[in-house]
Amino acid sequence: MRRYMIVAMAFLFVFVGVQRFAQADEMKAKMEEMKGEANAKVENAKGEAKALSEEAQGNKVKGAMERTKGKTKAAGERIKGTAKQLKAKTE
Repeated sequence: MRRYMIVAMAFLFVFVGVQRFAQADEMKAKMEEMKGEANAKVENAKGEAKALSEEAQGNKVKGAMERTKGKTKAAGERIKGTAKQLKAKTE
């Protein structure tokens, strides 16, 4: 009887430890996703600001180019965030 109690207690300690570890991975993954999205918004805003500056100077083509560069960098940051999120989930 004593042996069964020891095995049951050991199993419970291992199970609770694994569950806490899994929750920590989920938190880290969510954090990485949020950082990626925040960086994407920053890059998009930078591109928009540069575009407006160029358009104010009369360079419509250069303004469109800056806006596109900002959107491209934003997409890259989203991809990085998603990759880090997946990496954090698999750790």
